[in-house]
Amino acid sequence: MRIFLHTILAVVAYLFSAADMALAETVTVTDVTGREVQVEAPVQRVILGEGRQIYFVAALEREAPFKHIVGWRDDLGKADPETYKAYLAKYPEMADLPTFGGMKDGTFDVEQAVSLKPDVILMNVDAKTATEEAGYIETLAKVGIPLVYVDFREKPMVNTEPSMRLIGKLFGKEKLAEDFIDFRAKSIAAVTDVLEREKPEVPLVFMERAGGYSEDCCMSFGDENFGKMVEIAGGRNMAKDIIPGTFGTVNPEQIIASDPDQVIITGGNWGAYVPGGAWVGVGYGADKGEARRKLEALTHRAAFTGTKAVRNGEFHAIWHQFYNNPYQFVAIQEIAKWLHPELFRDLDPEATFKELHARFLPLDYKPGHFVSLTDKE
Repeated sequence: MRIFLHTILAVVAYLFSAADMALAETVTVTDVTGREVQVEAPVQRVILGEGRQIYFVAALEREAPFKHIVGWRDDLGKADPETYKAYLAKYPEMADLPTFGGMKDGTFDVEQAVSLKPDVILMNVDAKTATEEAGYIETLAKVGIPLVYVDFREKPMVNTEPSMRLIGKLFGKEKLAEDFIDFRAKSIAAVTDVLEREKPEVPLVFMERAGGYSEDCCMSFGDENFGKMVEIAGGRNMAKDIIPGTFGTVNPEQIIASDPDQVIITGGNWGAYVPGGAWVGVGYGADKGEARRKLEALTHRAAFTGTKAVRNGEFHAIWHQFYNNPYQFVAIQEIAKWLHPELFRDLDPEATFKELHARFLPLDYKPGHFVSLTDKE
């Protein structure tokens, strides 16, 4: 009887698999670089070029986010250990996924990727140069494996919507992708509509990227990513005219001379990279008391001595990974509250983030992604 039952289950599994294959068809998708790529969709076997791509896969595959993942880069556990542990606790099979190094550091194993027989490889656009120089696209094409680029980091305010639509098409989740895009747009409009109507004074904001990660100061953002989020939220990004691209560095003397009204630092638990570092460990379920202590310690660096932001306690920290996923609208709401507390006293970014989890994500919501010296202790 047991053998018979196993046979029946195997046949059922095969029939479901065959049905999935029968439903697949060759579709032409356009990735964020403008490349037209043919893919068999809905995809059944996917390699994630970065582990943190689970942020967007989970939003479209809430019930089984790892169902179609056959390999991924090994960065999530190091860059965002709390989220990694939360997913691992709920989906222990995740630990058995083959892992890869990165394209940009030359440790991506293309032979391993080919052996996993993926229907598609999703790659972040910032790896494009390294991918092309290594000839990976041509190598993969010879064995019928397409590679498509998405982007939530280089120009997220431009590429988040087309990236989500692309992923929705690949996974056969077009309607859900549009629902997500609509939720995102309405969440941003909750900020921009008020700013357009009220036209408040625009404070000068310095965004420090990964403050305390090293002893050097001060990495920041040009006219994209968090730099653009600041401007959407009703601030003036101090580094906009200093940094020509998305990422760059500002001299401490420039910060002192500019005297920003507010400073916002991106943070996370980077113990895997810099054990015991001065970074501010905000993130999923973070200890806000400890994060606030470390945030206050960063105000004593020379770059911020005597600035209005420090004198007035307008010194904040926000989860760094908002810079690399489609949840940036939550960050925009929180920044707007910091910059214009009276205008947005009724706006609740935590509630927005909770709704995002309730509607789209498989994890239960946990706070800890923001901390400010203006918070009541």
